Amino acid sequence: MDVRAWFCERIPDEWFEGDPEVVADREEIVVIGTLPKGADVAAFRERTRDARVDVASVAEQRFGRKVSWGVIVGKERHLFTHAAVPVMTRLRFGERAVLDTLIDAGVARSRSEALAWCVRLVERHQGEWIGQLRDALAHVEQARAAGPDL
Repeated sequence: MDVRAWFCERIPDEWFEGDPEVVADREEIVVIGTLPKGADVAAFRERTRDARVDVASVAEQRFGRKVSWGVIVGKERHLFTHAAVPVMTRLRFGERAVLDTLIDAGVARSRSEALAWCVRLVERHQGEWIGQLRDALAHVEQARAAGPDL
């Protein structure tokens, strides 16, 4: 069973308008549901906290990843929790200079924060291209799954 279907089976229908968005990477599963316009996010968060913790505990054991929650109300996205995962990288002098310039200019407080800023900038401006890459990878995964067993 895939991760999205697993969550959709366990989340009460009255929590969200429609099925939640469920996205996952190697470290984290993020579940984001849509609340009615004008909903009180803090009240929803508090009211569902124990049940969300229960669902997350089972999911973390089953899938081996942390679970984070959030909601969308109108055009606003509210993440209750999310993982900040360290990423090891080796950067050359010029690449480090870019990060240090962002720090010196007050855009970021650290190289880590500057790198995260750069990633968000690429996501914002190259989002369509990144989406095409993700779609292509999904097709590769399907082809591998349909291939012969070794």
